[in-house]
Amino acid sequence: MSDLTIGRESAGAAARSASDVYRAVWRWHFYAGLMVLPFMITLAITGALYLFKDEIDAAVYSDFKQVELQENVGRTAPSAMVAAALAAHPGTAVKFTDPLSPISSTEITVSTESEGKLAVYVNPYTGEVLGALPDRGTIMWTIRYLHSLKYFGSFARALIEIAAGWSILLVGTGIYLWWPRRQTGGVLSVRGTPKRRVFWRDTHAVTGLFVGFFIVFLAITGMPWSGVWGDKVNEWANGSNFGYPAGVRVAVPMSGDHLDHVAKTSWSLEQAQIPQSTGHQHGAAPISLDEAVATFDRLGLHRGYAVNIPDDAMGVYTGSVYPDDLSQQRVVHLDQYSGQPLLDMSFADYGPLGKWLEWGINVHMGQEFGLVNQLVLLAACMAIVMLAVSAAVMWWKRRPAGSLGVPPIPSNRRVFRGLLAILLVGGVVFPLVGASLVTMLALDWLYLKARKTRHA
Repeated sequence: MSDLTIGRESAGAAARSASDVYRAVWRWHFYAGLMVLPFMITLAITGALYLFKDEIDAAVYSDFKQVELQENVGRTAPSAMVAAALAAHPGTAVKFTDPLSPISSTEITVSTESEGKLAVYVNPYTGEVLGALPDRGTIMWTIRYLHSLKYFGSFARALIEIAAGWSILLVGTGIYLWWPRRQTGGVLSVRGTPKRRVFWRDTHAVTGLFVGFFIVFLAITGMPWSGVWGDKVNEWANGSNFGYPAGVRVAVPMSGDHLDHVAKTSWSLEQAQIPQSTGHQHGAAPISLDEAVATFDRLGLHRGYAVNIPDDAMGVYTGSVYPDDLSQQRVVHLDQYSGQPLLDMSFADYGPLGKWLEWGINVHMGQEFGLVNQLVLLAACMAIVMLAVSAAVMWWKRRPAGSLGVPPIPSNRRVFRGLLAILLVGGVVFPLVGASLVTMLALDWLYLKARKTRHA
């Protein structure tokens, strides 16, 4: 065999090897797209809307949520506003939410027998009841539940975790497929017209390049809400399901209840146990809601804080607030008899993991950097929708008639080994993703077997 022939054989083998790797990556990029793109469109649209939750709710429910500023006029006592809310909607008051601004109404959460929990809105200057809505019944709460698939039960939460893991795989394989290979276009520019497949291929590749970082970031920061990974990491991060950040435990009796059961709270404090009031054992009289609110004001809680009203002799007044400014997050439990703080937690008390996760969640929700945060993520959400649409159009134009159009399998199956090793590592970190990976491998094997049988 001549030296020239040996050189040609080596070059041919290298070309086949590169082609096989490309095919393997392309095949799994296709599968990742099948798993993720329907979810990505839904998450992108609902997420884009939720970025502007305060603005949308304020506009839709302006008659309930906004009042006219009355300068030099004192606010109605919290107990009087609660009494007005109960007169309009008889039941039990369970929460008092302080007005966020001088033109915001007060929200009283009332548990009723006939209508369930209601959010009753009261003018803090006049004590007039402005109206009521089902608790968490606003448009933006509906959008939030659609975004998290909460309407569809715990199984849907598992799907969110799977979609997040596969979206990371989608970005990784997409970058490999985008990587320049002597082509003159389609790297940072779009060739052709919408009638041609190359236009949609380039649109997909270039959009994916610029939005890939945001997809990975949103997937990772969305993981804390997932069913398996999120719950387990929350439990671990809070110290064997005890919940309180390091350094703020105090020697007071604890109830078996967790903060997330009684009040909207940050992810890091969902497992935090609630202390108990003990004054009833000595015949002490409980303080009033007015005194509790005055104490929270004196302690300096950020405006817009919520006060959960104790419902039994051992309960506490819990003041909690989660504003856009992370440093102002705070939870304070007051003894309902002495009015003394039993526990006072703020963002500064969170551990390093808790701080990082809360920062990521805040950015994910468009809160950390104000309007800039909202607009950047809005652009990312729009790009994600374009990414999904371009993928669908590109696939439709490429697929053979009567076929699913799965990318061809490599001639050398060994190229899958390295790719599968990476996938399996991800599957260990995210168990549900690993389970879905095994499922996809089985389905791919059955698909190949069925094709062989059909062509035999």
